[in-house]
Amino acid sequence: MHQSDSLTMENMVTSFVSPSPPTGNGRHIELAGIDLWLDARIDNIFVYPCSLNLDRFKEALSHTLSRWPLVAGHLILLDNDRYFIEMVDHAIPILIDNNHNLSQWPFDSTVVVENGYSLMKSYFNFVQNQKLLDNSPYEPLLRIKITHIIQSDQWVIGISWAHVLGDAISCLHFLNTLSRLYQRLEPCIPDPIFERRLWQEKEAVSSFLPLMNLFGDAVPKERLSNNIVNNLDNYSQINLRFSGEQLTQLHTLVNETSVTIHDVLIAYIIVLLNTFCLDNTDECIKHTSTIVNYRGVYESIAPPSLVANAVFRMLSEDFDDPRSLSNVAQTIRRSIHRSREIEFLEPYLATADSLMRRNVREKRQCRMTHYGNEMVINSNMKYDWADAVDFGCSNQCRFYATWTGPYYMRVFRLNPIQNGHDWIERDRKGVEVAFLIEKSKKIRLITAWQRDLDEKFAQWKSLKN
Repeated sequence: MHQSDSLTMENMVTSFVSPSPPTGNGRHIELAGIDLWLDARIDNIFVYPCSLNLDRFKEALSHTLSRWPLVAGHLILLDNDRYFIEMVDHAIPILIDNNHNLSQWPFDSTVVVENGYSLMKSYFNFVQNQKLLDNSPYEPLLRIKITHIIQSDQWVIGISWAHVLGDAISCLHFLNTLSRLYQRLEPCIPDPIFERRLWQEKEAVSSFLPLMNLFGDAVPKERLSNNIVNNLDNYSQINLRFSGEQLTQLHTLVNETSVTIHDVLIAYIIVLLNTFCLDNTDECIKHTSTIVNYRGVYESIAPPSLVANAVFRMLSEDFDDPRSLSNVAQTIRRSIHRSREIEFLEPYLATADSLMRRNVREKRQCRMTHYGNEMVINSNMKYDWADAVDFGCSNQCRFYATWTGPYYMRVFRLNPIQNGHDWIERDRKGVEVAFLIEKSKKIRLITAWQRDLDEKFAQWKSLKN
């Protein structure tokens, strides 16, 4: 059985769940430079209309931690520049809040909530990144808050995951294991691998530096605040939804078998922006920076079940024609192919690793800012979070993310929609796309997008013909 202790404070109870059986044995996993996202977290929310058995949840978490001892570890710094996660079988805190005030969950089925961090922070018990930056021992790398909305009997799980544990795919696989063990099912993914390749300074290649403006332009923390305020003042969030049928219609507009539905979706939004919103060459989007997962490309670099930060930003070439759906889609696809070549991947990762180690030494942080003529693509289209972490609440779990940025495109599967006491069957092939855009351009983009949906992309069909 799981090990669990509880503390009560006001209307909340904190439980501490330890791995059972303990399997960490104090082992050390050294982190690569590209893992050192000390100032970053992954904060996500899941909402369920069906009852959650807390004792079974704690038991499932205990067994999941036993299979994933890295998550029950803590971050340590040795020899001044080498970071490790020591797998010490620490207890993970679960904050439980019985909420009597809300009548029901206050958000609709939109996945990326505008101003989500501010509006949803009461549903989280956040990992304390500043403690990780200060090398403070014993800060948990995972914190969970469960809110029971009493009046509607809805359950809300807020997950706060330290990015040093791994990227979103690592987090998703951990939560999927937890969900399946809760349902008395065996995990459907291979056992996690924690040891990772450590890159050497001598492997870095200076000619790759121009591809890494995110790391190269890192600044001291105190210089980040103005950028954040500017985002809130000048930008507004846009959420575009596409059905599976609409995505298929889009795909047929490009006569190239090599490009995917995803390539054409991204290309369509870029061309829509360049045609109707970005009025001159200085403004238009000329290339993409796509966050690419490189697990399973080469075993020597990252096996498929690696738990780490196994993603990087892949910069495309400039588009020959920024208003051509076919040209933009093909350019994106070529960049993805390039990212899979070992002659490119190894020196790129080694160079990024070196820059991130420098930033940690010099206490610099990356600015999640918009670079001119660029669209960042951070897509989860391949992963169905709501389905993977449903705890048996099939087709009724809703998933929420709390952040996006200027021209920082996030792509997720659609949430199920609740209509009174009924649930509308979910379009499992549909997606939601969210990013920030200048307030002055938002209406133009929505108008052009809605017209295309109404006319089934007729204007692009005529251009194709």
